[in-house]
Amino acid sequence: MHRLAVKSGVPRTAYTTLTSVGRSSILIQGESIAASGSSVVKYHGVFGTITTMVRTEGARSLYNGLVAGLQRQMSFASVRIGLYDSMKQFYTKGSEKASIVTRLLAGCTTGAMAVAFAQPTDVVKVRFQAQVRQSDGLKRYNGTMDAYRTIARDEGVRGLWKGCMPNITRNAIVNCAELVTYDIIKELILQYDLMTDNLPCHFTAAFGAGFCTTIVASPVDVVKTRFMNSSAGQYNSALNCALTMLTKEGPTAFYKGFVPSFLRLGSWNIVMFVSYEQIKRCMTKMQYSWESPF
Repeated sequence: MHRLAVKSGVPRTAYTTLTSVGRSSILIQGESIAASGSSVVKYHGVFGTITTMVRTEGARSLYNGLVAGLQRQMSFASVRIGLYDSMKQFYTKGSEKASIVTRLLAGCTTGAMAVAFAQPTDVVKVRFQAQVRQSDGLKRYNGTMDAYRTIARDEGVRGLWKGCMPNITRNAIVNCAELVTYDIIKELILQYDLMTDNLPCHFTAAFGAGFCTTIVASPVDVVKTRFMNSSAGQYNSALNCALTMLTKEGPTAFYKGFVPSFLRLGSWNIVMFVSYEQIKRCMTKMQYSWESPF
């Protein structure tokens, strides 16, 4: 049974690799069953999947592709999150007031830029974590660098950008859902004096942003994962992949792995936004102390 993990910072990547692997095993299970002609369902839910993997492959299998995941998160996050405020200022021409439309544009732009820059890391992450041992006991890839070389050699350099368009769509949606939803929830909490601008407020807004992002992004995420992990010629396009899923597995296939996906995105949003707010406060204090040393 093939598995893969599809989805910043080093602590977050190490923590959520476990739920990501479990989620993705469920996500592509329908495809594997259809290909093999078997009606046996190997994985039952995220916790059942984790238990099965530990029993059959060992606990280390839950962290397959951790190095590839770190490469992806560092390259993606540096662009899509690091440039978000700069893009907001660009679209507002320096104004501090940003409308929802401006925030959506900034989120879409940085999300698309991140994919264009770092798509090879995502492809390698998916392929490397989807690999299984062959009949002779060998793995498909010996490591992440070997995966880069093998894909480029067998499929050409374009193979490293396979699924780029659906991934751009997915990351633009995720970026908008995460950043814009967080901004809106936080503003509403402060506007109605439900909480002060502190840790509980940041935690609540991040949790809500993670839930909203999971609902919005799951269909695109599932299609992106299936298409990127597909063999040559299996699907003509990402749209063909979506139509095939809808025909063979029904509309619920687009929300396979929802619980582990929410665990992954929810934990990511909480870690990222809480850390971001604290770092921003520290930087503001440092800047103030530099400008007014006495």
